[in-house]
Amino acid sequence: MPISIANADHYRWGSDCDGWHMVRAATFSVIEERMPPGTVEQRHWHARAKQFFYVLSGTLKMEVEGATHDLPAGFGIEIPAGTAHQARNEGNADVKFLVISSPPAQGDRREADTDA
Repeated sequence: MPISIANADHYRWGSDCDGWHMVRAATFSVIEERMPPGTVEQRHWHARAKQFFYVLSGTLKMEVEGATHDLPAGFGIEIPAGTAHQARNEGNADVKFLVISSPPAQGDRREADTDA
């Protein structure tokens, strides 16, 4: 069955961010996320999950082990398991992106030091 944010399972995270589960499988997941301007996720890492973030619109600022990357629409970044990272939206518009995780990252998240 075709899926979109109109019929996908939705959840809220952080203060004002949204996520939609596009694929929930035992071996991988695909989530579309939306971060409004000025939002920041908690810096964290995953013990097992490798992730790929792909920006659909806006510019996502991604800190990975102390290195900061500006990812405009059409760009992505792979985050290996065990790698501390933090997404933020420092722009003036929503950032929309896909997070593809293998295996799924739910329950695999660990807080990281805030000093990047």
